[in-house]
Amino acid sequence: MRIPEGRIKPLRGRGMYSSAQLAFKYVKYWLTASNGKGHGIHSPFVFDFINNVLNDKREFDSFRFIENVRAGLRDNDTEINVPDFGAGSRMQLHNKRKISAIARSSLKPKKFSQLLFRIVHYYKPKNILELGTSLGITTSYLSAANPSAQIITMEGAPEVAATAKNNFKQLHLSNIRVIEGNFDDNLLSVISQLSSVDLAFIDGNHRKAPTLDYFCQLLAAAGRSAIFIFDDIHWSREMEAAWGEIKAHPSVTLTVDLFFIGLVFFRTEQKIKQDFVIRF
Repeated sequence: MRIPEGRIKPLRGRGMYSSAQLAFKYVKYWLTASNGKGHGIHSPFVFDFINNVLNDKREFDSFRFIENVRAGLRDNDTEINVPDFGAGSRMQLHNKRKISAIARSSLKPKKFSQLLFRIVHYYKPKNILELGTSLGITTSYLSAANPSAQIITMEGAPEVAATAKNNFKQLHLSNIRVIEGNFDDNLLSVISQLSSVDLAFIDGNHRKAPTLDYFCQLLAAAGRSAIFIFDDIHWSREMEAAWGEIKAHPSVTLTVDLFFIGLVFFRTEQKIKQDFVIRF
């Protein structure tokens, strides 16, 4: 067992678990989750997901290009302003941070970024909404996985968004639109511009109330085969509580818990609600 690089780190404030608590939770997850090979999974849909998405070992050309950009970000010591929206408040305290520090602490690791790619590549969602662009690495994977999709990504920090846009230009990705500003102010407006939300990746305000607000707002526009992906579902008691309420929502028919992310499906053809915890 190996804890994914960069995901167990010291946490402060916002009710987050300590590094030791997270490590203990991860070990427990690893020992009790389904083995990730599909054995004993009594759901054809999830069995197919495990075999054709979770365990797809193919390397795509775009992986190398995007990871080269990530490497450049890790070496970039340019300082930019990063406003702190105060865990859901409208406070905007500006902090100077190096791009390299953001790249090392805030970006989704390659393993999970490439899983997002495979999800989009396999299920082909047309309208993709990302809450939390950061430096644009996950956005780039979402975009490259289905160039015909419309990608809207939302970022609260203008200088972070500008860096992401430069990365998209470098990668020649043309199906991405960046919306700047606080999610609380403009999410409903963005959703109203879409015929449906076919895939949403929520990696923004990691608190219970905002997370549930985003879920409810997105739910109103969810397509029949929509997939919602929530980041950091076990990083705090609040996020675990939010994840529990999302799983229990009557519109949700299937969930997959991969510890660091949680997947939500709304398959109306599925008559029995099912929740899976799968080792990844």
